[in-house]
Amino acid sequence: MPYTTEEGGRLNNYATEPKMYEAEPPTANEKRNYVVFGVVGAALVVGLIALTAVIS
Repeated sequence: MPYTTEEGGRLNNYATEPKMYEAEPPTANEKRNYVVFGVVGAALVVGLIALTAVIS
């Protein structure tokens, strides 16, 4: 574990930093899946709102 020595002999510990990497852009297949999940989610929300309107 990396550490430094400060005045008076105190040790200051630092956490090890994770290895950095760049995120990859989504593929066409992943983009299509995002759209499908968005449409299904929106339909679910609209359906639940309609259900609550019918019940009340």
